[in-house]
Formats: sequence, C-alpha cells, structure tokens
Amino acid sequence: MTITKERKQELIKEHQTGDDDTGSPEVQIAILTTRINSLTEHMREHKKDYACRRGLLGLVSRRRRLLDYLRRVDPQRYLDIIGRLGIRK
Repeated sequence: MTITKERKQELIKEHQTGDDDTGSPEVQIAILTTRINSLTEHMREHKKDYACRRGLLGLVSRRRRLLDYLRRVDPQRYLDIIGRLGIRK
C-alpha cells in the first residue's frame, strides 16, 4: 500500500541523477512502480476492493504520463528506466 520512508530514500538514491535530485521523472517513476506493485499484490487478495482499484488505476495513469514525457524528451533515459524497473513496453 504505502512505502516506508527508508524504502523511499533507497529508491531516490538508486534513481537520482544528481546529489539533491528527488523529483526527476526517473525517481517519480520508480516510486510509483513500487506503490503499483504493492497495490497489485493487495488486489490479488482483495478482489472486491474497488476504492483500491480506483487508486491503482490513477497511479498507473500517472506513471504512464511520466513515461510518455520521458520518451518524448529523452528516449535513451526512457529505455534505461523501463529496463531497470522491468516495465513492459
């Protein structure tokens, strides 16, 4: 569901482009992917949790918009991030 502060800091350190980078598309996509994976596991167990499903779809569409932006601005960074995170496409 949510991710811990420690896990979020690890993701930021892994995917940041500079020393004080916390908001680049790569970082945001990595955090969203972790949240999406967590909610996907929750949905496998609780199939009728429609509020969770709505939130999950919102996260997926937000990640999709960020990925589309990254593909448009810098295709190589796009390919790198989907390769590192194992996102299809």
